[in-house]
Amino acid sequence: MSALARYFRFQGKRVSGYDKTETVLTRTLVEEGIPVSYIDDSSAIPKDVQLVVYTPAIPKDNKELNYYNDHGYNLMKRSEVLGLITEDSLNVCVAGTHGKTTISTMIAHILRDSGVGSNAFLGGISVNYNTNFWSNKNNICVVEADEYDRSFLKLHPDIAVISSMDPDHLDIYGTADAVKEAFLAFAEKIKSGGTLVQKHGLPIPKPAEGIAHLSYHLTDHNADVYTKNLRIHSGNYIFDIEGREGKMEDVELRVGGWHNVENALAAITACRKLGLSGEKIIPALQNYRGVKRRFEYHVQSEGPIYIDDYAHHPRELEVLISSARELFPDRKILVVFQPHLYSRTRDFADGFAKALDQSDQVILLPIYPARELPIEGISSSIILDKMKKAEKQILTKQEMLAYVGSIKQKEKILFITAGAGDIDELVKPLTDLLKKK
Repeated sequence: MSALARYFRFQGKRVSGYDKTETVLTRTLVEEGIPVSYIDDSSAIPKDVQLVVYTPAIPKDNKELNYYNDHGYNLMKRSEVLGLITEDSLNVCVAGTHGKTTISTMIAHILRDSGVGSNAFLGGISVNYNTNFWSNKNNICVVEADEYDRSFLKLHPDIAVISSMDPDHLDIYGTADAVKEAFLAFAEKIKSGGTLVQKHGLPIPKPAEGIAHLSYHLTDHNADVYTKNLRIHSGNYIFDIEGREGKMEDVELRVGGWHNVENALAAITACRKLGLSGEKIIPALQNYRGVKRRFEYHVQSEGPIYIDDYAHHPRELEVLISSARELFPDRKILVVFQPHLYSRTRDFADGFAKALDQSDQVILLPIYPARELPIEGISSSIILDKMKKAEKQILTKQEMLAYVGSIKQKEKILFITAGAGDIDELVKPLTDLLKKK
Protein backbone atom coordinates (compact mmCIF):
# COMPACT_ATOMS: atom_id res chain seq x y z
CA MET A 1 0.00 0.00 0.00
CA SER A 2 2.82 2.41 0.83
CA ALA A 3 4.38 1.82 -2.60
CA LEU A 4 1.11 2.95 -4.21
CA ALA A 5 0.93 5.94 -1.88
CA ARG A 6 4.42 6.93 -3.01
CA TYR A 7 3.46 6.37 -6.66
CA PHE A 8 0.51 8.78 -6.48
CA ARG A 9 2.58 11.30 -4.53
CA PHE A 10 5.25 11.03 -7.25
CA GLN A 11 2.50 11.77 -9.80
CA GLY A 12 1.72 15.03 -7.96
CA LYS A 13 -1.50 13.89 -6.24
CA ARG A 14 -2.56 14.69 -2.70
CA VAL A 15 -2.30 11.45 -0.75
CA SER A 16 -3.28 10.51 2.80
CA GLY A 17 -4.02 7.24 4.52
CA TYR A 18 -4.91 5.13 7.54
CA ASP A 19 -3.01 2.42 9.36
CA LYS A 20 -3.77 0.49 12.52
CA THR A 21 -0.48 1.31 14.25
CA GLU A 22 2.36 3.77 13.82
CA THR A 23 5.54 2.23 12.44
CA VAL A 24 8.90 3.31 11.07
CA LEU A 25 7.37 3.08 7.59
CA THR A 26 4.33 5.22 8.35
CA ARG A 27 6.52 7.85 10.01
CA THR A 28 8.65 7.90 6.85
CA LEU A 29 5.53 8.42 4.72
CA VAL A 30 4.54 11.39 6.90
CA GLU A 31 8.01 12.88 6.42
CA GLU A 32 7.51 12.49 2.65
CA GLY A 33 4.29 14.54 2.78
CA ILE A 34 1.74 11.72 3.09
CA PRO A 35 -0.33 12.21 6.28
CA VAL A 36 -1.28 8.99 8.08
CA SER A 37 -4.05 8.63 10.68
CA TYR A 38 -4.19 5.87 13.27
CA ILE A 39 -7.76 6.52 14.48
CA ASP A 40 -10.68 4.87 12.69
CA ASP A 41 -12.92 7.97 12.65
CA SER A 42 -15.12 8.69 9.63
CA SER A 43 -15.71 12.29 10.76
CA ALA A 44 -12.00 13.13 10.44
CA ILE A 45 -11.25 11.71 6.98
CA PRO A 46 -10.85 13.91 3.87
CA LYS A 47 -14.09 14.20 1.86
CA ASP A 48 -12.69 15.79 -1.33
CA VAL A 49 -11.32 12.50 -2.64
CA GLN A 50 -11.22 11.20 -6.22
CA LEU A 51 -10.00 7.68 -5.43
CA VAL A 52 -10.01 5.46 -2.35
CA VAL A 53 -7.52 2.58 -2.53
CA TYR A 54 -7.87 -0.20 0.05
CA THR A 55 -6.29 -3.49 0.94
CA PRO A 56 -8.58 -6.49 1.58
CA ALA A 57 -6.69 -6.88 4.87
CA ILE A 58 -8.72 -3.95 6.26
CA PRO A 59 -11.41 -5.29 8.66
CA LYS A 60 -14.93 -5.25 7.22
CA ASP A 61 -16.16 -3.08 10.13
CA ASN A 62 -13.66 -0.26 9.40
CA LYS A 63 -15.67 2.95 9.77
CA GLU A 64 -13.66 5.00 7.30
CA LEU A 65 -13.85 2.45 4.48
CA ASN A 66 -17.57 1.94 5.09
CA TYR A 67 -18.17 5.71 4.98
CA TYR A 68 -16.53 5.98 1.57
CA ASN A 69 -18.43 2.92 0.36
CA ASP A 70 -21.81 4.15 1.65
CA HIS A 71 -21.37 7.62 0.12
CA GLY A 72 -20.59 6.53 -3.42
CA TYR A 73 -16.85 7.22 -3.59
CA ASN A 74 -14.67 5.56 -6.22
CA LEU A 75 -13.23 2.54 -4.35
CA MET A 76 -10.60 0.21 -5.78
CA LYS A 77 -8.55 -2.62 -4.31
CA ARG A 78 -4.78 -2.23 -4.32
CA SER A 79 -4.52 -5.03 -6.88
CA GLU A 80 -6.99 -3.35 -9.24
CA VAL A 81 -5.00 -0.12 -9.17
CA LEU A 82 -1.74 -1.99 -9.82
CA GLY A 83 -3.47 -3.75 -12.71
CA LEU A 84 -4.45 -0.40 -14.26
CA ILE A 85 -1.00 1.13 -13.75
CA THR A 86 0.72 -1.82 -15.41
CA GLU A 87 -1.80 -2.36 -18.21
CA ASP A 88 0.45 -1.00 -20.98
CA SER A 89 3.93 -1.74 -19.60
CA LEU A 90 6.33 -4.65 -19.85
CA ASN A 91 5.77 -6.36 -16.51
CA VAL A 92 7.87 -8.68 -14.39
CA CYS A 93 5.48 -10.04 -11.74
CA VAL A 94 6.91 -12.12 -8.89
CA ALA A 95 4.63 -14.45 -6.94
CA GLY A 96 5.13 -17.05 -4.22
CA THR A 97 4.14 -17.69 -0.64
CA HIS A 98 7.83 -17.16 0.21
CA GLY A 99 10.57 -15.25 -1.55
CA LYS A 100 8.54 -12.84 -3.68
CA THR A 101 9.68 -9.66 -1.89
CA THR A 102 13.37 -10.55 -2.12
CA ILE A 103 13.20 -11.73 -5.74
CA SER A 104 11.23 -8.69 -6.96
CA THR A 105 13.59 -6.33 -5.09
CA MET A 106 16.63 -8.09 -6.56
CA ILE A 107 15.24 -7.77 -10.10
CA ALA A 108 14.36 -4.09 -9.66
CA HIS A 109 17.77 -3.40 -8.10
CA ILE A 110 19.67 -5.15 -10.92
CA LEU A 111 17.73 -3.11 -13.50
CA ARG A 112 18.35 0.14 -11.59
CA ASP A 113 21.99 -0.48 -10.68
CA SER A 114 22.88 -1.58 -14.22
CA GLY A 115 21.38 1.58 -15.73
CA VAL A 116 18.47 -0.15 -17.49
CA GLY A 117 15.86 1.23 -15.08
CA SER A 118 12.32 0.19 -14.13
CA ASN A 119 9.26 1.19 -12.17
CA ALA A 120 9.22 -0.84 -8.97
CA PHE A 121 6.25 -1.71 -6.73
CA LEU A 122 7.70 -3.80 -3.91
CA GLY A 123 6.39 -5.37 -0.71
CA GLY A 124 9.47 -4.51 1.37
CA ILE A 125 11.93 -1.67 1.84
CA SER A 126 15.08 -1.98 -0.27
CA VAL A 127 18.16 -1.43 1.90
CA ASN A 128 20.00 0.09 -1.09
CA TYR A 129 17.41 2.83 -1.67
CA ASN A 130 15.38 2.90 1.57
CA THR A 131 12.08 2.71 -0.33
CA ASN A 132 9.66 0.21 -1.85
CA PHE A 133 8.82 2.34 -4.91
CA TRP A 134 10.82 4.05 -7.61
CA SER A 135 10.05 5.36 -11.06
CA ASN A 136 11.90 5.45 -14.37
CA LYS A 137 11.05 6.52 -17.92
CA ASN A 138 11.80 2.98 -19.08
CA ASN A 139 8.43 1.25 -19.49
CA ILE A 140 9.36 -1.84 -17.45
CA CYS A 141 7.46 -2.52 -14.22
CA VAL A 142 8.64 -4.91 -11.51
CA VAL A 143 5.69 -5.85 -9.32
CA GLU A 144 5.45 -8.03 -6.24
CA ALA A 145 2.42 -10.20 -7.03
CA ASP A 146 0.51 -10.86 -3.81
CA GLU A 147 -1.57 -14.03 -3.60
CA TYR A 148 -3.67 -12.73 -0.68
CA ASP A 149 -7.32 -12.43 -1.73
CA ARG A 150 -6.21 -13.60 -5.24
CA SER A 151 -4.89 -10.08 -5.82
CA PHE A 152 -2.25 -11.20 -8.33
CA LEU A 153 -4.92 -12.25 -10.81
CA LYS A 154 -5.44 -8.55 -11.64
CA LEU A 155 -1.91 -8.23 -13.07
CA HIS A 156 -0.62 -8.56 -16.66
CA PRO A 157 2.75 -10.37 -16.52
CA ASP A 158 5.14 -10.58 -19.47
CA ILE A 159 7.54 -12.47 -17.21
CA ALA A 160 6.00 -14.29 -14.25
CA VAL A 161 8.13 -15.77 -11.46
CA ILE A 162 6.64 -18.33 -9.06
CA SER A 163 8.94 -19.20 -6.17
CA SER A 164 6.66 -21.35 -3.98
CA MET A 165 3.05 -22.50 -3.62
CA ASP A 166 2.86 -23.60 0.01
CA PRO A 167 -0.55 -23.32 1.69
CA ASP A 168 -1.15 -19.92 3.31
CA HIS A 169 -4.03 -17.48 3.84
CA LEU A 170 -6.35 -20.40 4.50
CA ASP A 171 -8.78 -17.90 6.08
CA ILE A 172 -9.30 -16.72 2.48
CA TYR A 173 -8.72 -19.87 0.41
CA GLY A 174 -10.03 -22.58 2.71
CA THR A 175 -7.85 -25.40 1.32
CA ALA A 176 -4.33 -25.98 0.06
CA ASP A 177 -5.79 -27.03 -3.31
CA ALA A 178 -7.49 -23.66 -3.68
CA VAL A 179 -4.14 -21.92 -3.07
CA LYS A 180 -2.54 -24.07 -5.78
CA GLU A 181 -5.39 -23.32 -8.21
CA ALA A 182 -4.86 -19.57 -7.72
CA PHE A 183 -1.17 -19.85 -8.59
CA LEU A 184 -2.00 -21.90 -11.69
CA ALA A 185 -4.49 -19.19 -12.71
CA PHE A 186 -1.74 -16.58 -12.21
CA ALA A 187 0.57 -18.56 -14.53
CA GLU A 188 -2.18 -18.52 -17.16
CA LYS A 189 -2.20 -14.68 -17.07
CA ILE A 190 1.19 -14.48 -18.84
CA LYS A 191 0.94 -12.56 -22.12
CA SER A 192 1.63 -14.32 -25.41
CA GLY A 193 5.37 -14.36 -26.07
CA GLY A 194 6.11 -14.09 -22.35
CA THR A 195 8.03 -16.31 -19.94
CA LEU A 196 7.24 -18.39 -16.86
CA VAL A 197 10.15 -18.75 -14.41
CA GLN A 198 9.35 -21.25 -11.66
CA LYS A 199 11.04 -23.07 -8.82
CA HIS A 200 11.88 -26.56 -10.08
CA GLY A 201 9.46 -29.18 -8.78
CA LEU A 202 6.38 -26.99 -8.42
CA PRO A 203 3.32 -28.77 -9.90
CA ILE A 204 2.70 -26.28 -12.72
CA PRO A 205 1.60 -27.61 -16.14
CA LYS A 206 3.51 -26.63 -19.26
CA PRO A 207 2.27 -23.18 -20.31
CA ALA A 208 0.47 -22.38 -23.55
CA GLU A 209 2.18 -22.38 -26.93
CA GLY A 210 4.42 -19.36 -27.39
CA ILE A 211 5.29 -18.94 -23.71
CA ALA A 212 8.82 -19.82 -22.64
CA HIS A 213 9.16 -22.00 -19.54
CA LEU A 214 12.25 -22.11 -17.28
CA SER A 215 12.74 -23.81 -13.93
CA TYR A 216 15.44 -22.97 -11.40
CA HIS A 217 16.86 -24.72 -8.34
CA LEU A 218 19.76 -24.18 -5.97
CA THR A 219 21.27 -27.65 -6.42
CA ASP A 220 19.05 -29.87 -8.61
CA HIS A 221 20.70 -30.25 -12.03
CA ASN A 222 17.39 -31.40 -13.51
CA ALA A 223 16.30 -27.77 -13.41
CA ASP A 224 16.83 -25.54 -16.44
CA VAL A 225 18.98 -23.17 -14.36
CA TYR A 226 21.02 -24.19 -11.29
CA THR A 227 24.10 -23.30 -9.25
CA LYS A 228 27.45 -25.07 -9.11
CA ASN A 229 30.62 -24.55 -7.11
CA LEU A 230 28.75 -22.77 -4.33
CA ARG A 231 31.04 -21.56 -1.53
CA ILE A 232 31.29 -19.01 1.26
CA HIS A 233 34.10 -16.46 1.34
CA SER A 234 34.34 -13.77 4.06
CA GLY A 235 30.66 -14.23 4.86
CA ASN A 236 29.55 -13.84 1.21
CA TYR A 237 28.23 -16.47 -1.22
CA ILE A 238 30.10 -17.06 -4.48
CA PHE A 239 28.73 -19.43 -7.11
CA ASP A 240 28.51 -20.33 -10.78
CA ILE A 241 25.29 -20.64 -12.77
CA GLU A 242 24.74 -23.32 -15.40
CA GLY A 243 21.88 -24.67 -17.49
CA ARG A 244 19.83 -23.82 -20.56
CA GLU A 245 20.48 -20.08 -20.34
CA GLY A 246 24.26 -20.49 -20.47
CA LYS A 247 27.03 -20.22 -17.90
CA MET A 248 27.89 -17.38 -15.50
CA GLU A 249 30.95 -17.66 -13.26
CA ASP A 250 31.88 -16.17 -9.87
CA VAL A 251 28.52 -14.57 -9.11
CA GLU A 252 28.67 -12.98 -5.64
CA LEU A 253 25.84 -12.33 -3.18
CA ARG A 254 26.48 -10.34 -0.02
CA VAL A 255 23.33 -11.11 1.97
CA GLY A 256 22.82 -14.10 4.26
CA GLY A 257 20.88 -17.32 3.78
CA TRP A 258 21.18 -20.15 1.24
CA HIS A 259 17.57 -19.44 0.26
CA ASN A 260 18.66 -16.00 -0.92
CA VAL A 261 21.15 -17.61 -3.32
CA GLU A 262 18.19 -19.45 -4.85
CA ASN A 263 16.18 -16.20 -4.87
CA ALA A 264 19.10 -14.59 -6.73
CA LEU A 265 18.98 -17.44 -9.26
CA ALA A 266 15.32 -16.62 -10.00
CA ALA A 267 16.07 -12.88 -10.27
CA ILE A 268 19.05 -13.45 -12.58
CA THR A 269 16.98 -15.74 -14.82
CA ALA A 270 14.26 -13.09 -15.15
CA CYS A 271 16.83 -10.37 -15.91
CA ARG A 272 18.47 -12.51 -18.57
CA LYS A 273 15.06 -12.92 -20.25
CA LEU A 274 14.91 -9.11 -20.29
CA GLY A 275 18.14 -9.14 -22.28
CA LEU A 276 20.68 -8.29 -19.59
CA SER A 277 24.11 -9.88 -19.87
CA GLY A 278 26.28 -11.26 -17.10
CA GLU A 279 28.51 -8.20 -17.48
CA LYS A 280 25.63 -6.06 -16.17
CA ILE A 281 24.05 -8.56 -13.77
CA ILE A 282 27.12 -9.69 -11.79
CA PRO A 283 28.33 -6.25 -10.56
CA ALA A 284 24.74 -5.14 -9.90
CA LEU A 285 24.03 -8.20 -7.73
CA GLN A 286 27.31 -7.67 -5.91
CA ASN A 287 26.00 -4.22 -4.90
CA TYR A 288 22.67 -5.62 -3.65
CA ARG A 289 22.22 -5.12 0.10
CA GLY A 290 18.92 -6.87 0.71
CA VAL A 291 15.45 -6.00 1.95
CA LYS A 292 14.70 -4.67 5.39
CA ARG A 293 13.43 -7.44 7.65
CA ARG A 294 14.67 -10.21 5.32
CA PHE A 295 17.62 -11.88 7.10
CA GLU A 296 18.69 -8.36 8.07
CA TYR A 297 21.74 -8.04 10.33
CA HIS A 298 21.51 -5.43 13.10
CA VAL A 299 24.39 -6.53 15.32
CA GLN A 300 27.48 -8.40 14.10
CA SER A 301 30.17 -8.78 16.73
CA GLU A 302 32.41 -11.23 18.54
CA GLY A 303 29.74 -11.12 21.26
CA PRO A 304 26.06 -11.15 20.23
CA ILE A 305 24.81 -11.37 16.66
CA TYR A 306 21.28 -10.17 15.88
CA ILE A 307 19.19 -10.92 12.77
CA ASP A 308 15.64 -9.68 12.16
CA ASP A 309 13.32 -11.35 9.63
CA TYR A 310 9.73 -11.10 8.40
CA ALA A 311 9.20 -14.88 8.60
CA HIS A 312 5.58 -15.62 9.55
CA HIS A 313 4.95 -19.04 7.95
CA PRO A 314 6.41 -22.36 9.20
CA ARG A 315 8.40 -22.90 6.00
CA GLU A 316 9.90 -19.39 6.25
CA LEU A 317 10.86 -19.97 9.89
CA GLU A 318 12.40 -23.33 9.03
CA VAL A 319 14.55 -21.79 6.26
CA LEU A 320 15.49 -18.80 8.42
CA ILE A 321 16.69 -20.89 11.37
CA SER A 322 18.47 -23.52 9.26
CA SER A 323 20.29 -20.81 7.26
CA ALA A 324 21.38 -19.13 10.49
CA ARG A 325 22.56 -22.49 11.85
CA GLU A 326 24.65 -23.13 8.72
CA LEU A 327 26.27 -19.70 8.89
CA PHE A 328 26.89 -19.79 12.65
CA PRO A 329 27.15 -23.47 13.69
CA ASP A 330 28.87 -22.72 17.00
CA ARG A 331 26.30 -20.23 18.27
CA LYS A 332 23.36 -20.78 20.58
CA ILE A 333 20.25 -19.60 18.67
CA LEU A 334 17.57 -17.68 20.56
CA VAL A 335 14.44 -16.94 18.49
CA VAL A 336 11.83 -14.37 19.49
CA PHE A 337 8.71 -15.13 17.43
CA GLN A 338 5.47 -13.18 17.20
CA PRO A 339 2.71 -15.29 15.59
CA HIS A 340 0.70 -13.36 12.99
CA LEU A 341 -3.09 -13.91 12.89
CA TYR A 342 -5.17 -16.23 15.05
CA SER A 343 -6.25 -18.25 11.98
CA ARG A 344 -2.66 -18.83 10.77
CA THR A 345 -1.61 -19.85 14.29
CA ARG A 346 -4.49 -22.31 14.42
CA ASP A 347 -3.88 -23.72 10.95
CA PHE A 348 -0.08 -24.12 11.25
CA ALA A 349 0.60 -24.64 14.97
CA ASP A 350 2.29 -28.00 14.35
CA GLY A 351 4.51 -26.52 11.64
CA PHE A 352 5.49 -23.53 13.77
CA ALA A 353 6.41 -25.81 16.68
CA LYS A 354 8.51 -28.08 14.47
CA ALA A 355 10.35 -25.13 12.88
CA LEU A 356 11.03 -23.39 16.19
CA ASP A 357 12.35 -26.65 17.67
CA GLN A 358 15.37 -26.24 15.36
CA SER A 359 16.57 -23.43 17.64
CA ASP A 360 18.01 -23.73 21.13
CA GLN A 361 15.75 -21.28 22.91
CA VAL A 362 12.42 -19.68 21.97
CA ILE A 363 10.52 -16.71 23.33
CA LEU A 364 6.97 -16.49 21.99
CA LEU A 365 5.16 -13.16 22.04
CA PRO A 366 1.35 -12.92 22.10
CA ILE A 367 -0.37 -13.26 18.71
CA TYR A 368 -0.52 -10.13 16.55
CA PRO A 369 -4.19 -10.11 15.42
CA ALA A 370 -3.93 -7.71 12.43
CA ARG A 371 -7.41 -7.74 10.86
CA GLU A 372 -8.80 -10.58 12.98
CA LEU A 373 -10.87 -10.84 16.13
CA PRO A 374 -9.72 -13.41 18.72
CA ILE A 375 -10.58 -17.08 18.10
CA GLU A 376 -11.58 -18.97 21.25
CA GLY A 377 -8.84 -21.27 22.50
CA ILE A 378 -6.19 -19.91 20.12
CA SER A 379 -3.12 -18.23 21.61
CA SER A 380 0.66 -18.56 21.44
CA SER A 381 0.31 -21.35 24.02
CA ILE A 382 -0.82 -23.85 21.38
CA ILE A 383 2.56 -23.50 19.67
CA LEU A 384 4.43 -23.64 22.98
CA ASP A 385 2.61 -26.82 24.03
CA LYS A 386 3.54 -28.61 20.79
CA MET A 387 7.27 -27.80 20.99
CA LYS A 388 9.44 -30.72 22.17
CA LYS A 389 13.11 -29.69 21.99
CA ALA A 390 13.91 -26.03 22.47
CA GLU A 391 13.87 -24.20 25.79
CA LYS A 392 10.66 -22.14 25.61
CA GLN A 393 8.52 -19.47 27.27
CA ILE A 394 5.86 -16.84 26.48
CA LEU A 395 6.67 -13.23 27.36
CA THR A 396 5.32 -9.78 26.59
CA LYS A 397 7.53 -7.41 24.62
CA GLN A 398 8.72 -5.58 27.73
CA GLU A 399 9.36 -8.84 29.58
CA MET A 400 11.38 -10.07 26.59
CA LEU A 401 13.56 -6.93 26.57
CA ALA A 402 14.11 -7.24 30.32
CA TYR A 403 15.03 -10.93 29.92
CA VAL A 404 17.54 -10.22 27.13
CA GLY A 405 18.99 -7.39 29.22
CA SER A 406 19.64 -9.84 32.05
CA ILE A 407 21.58 -12.34 29.88
CA LYS A 408 25.29 -12.41 30.58
CA GLN A 409 27.23 -12.63 27.35
CA LYS A 410 29.60 -15.39 28.43
CA GLU A 411 28.25 -17.65 25.71
CA LYS A 412 27.98 -16.50 22.11
CA ILE A 413 24.31 -16.11 21.23
CA LEU A 414 22.66 -15.50 17.87
CA PHE A 415 19.43 -13.56 18.44
CA ILE A 416 16.65 -13.75 15.84
CA THR A 417 13.39 -11.79 15.88
CA ALA A 418 10.75 -13.07 13.45
CA GLY A 419 7.17 -12.18 12.55
CA ALA A 420 4.99 -10.00 10.33
CA GLY A 421 3.21 -7.97 13.03
CA ASP A 422 4.55 -5.06 15.04
CA ILE A 423 7.60 -6.98 16.29
CA ASP A 424 9.69 -4.63 14.12
CA GLU A 425 9.14 -1.96 16.79
CA LEU A 426 11.44 -4.05 19.01
CA VAL A 427 14.36 -3.96 16.56
CA LYS A 428 15.87 -0.66 17.71
CA PRO A 429 15.60 -1.22 21.49
CA LEU A 430 16.92 -4.77 21.10
CA THR A 431 19.77 -3.56 18.88
CA ASP A 432 20.71 -0.86 21.40
CA LEU A 433 20.57 -3.41 24.22
CA LEU A 434 22.80 -5.92 22.46
CA LYS A 435 25.32 -3.35 21.29
CA LYS A 436 25.89 -2.39 24.94
CA LYS A 437 26.90 -6.00 25.55
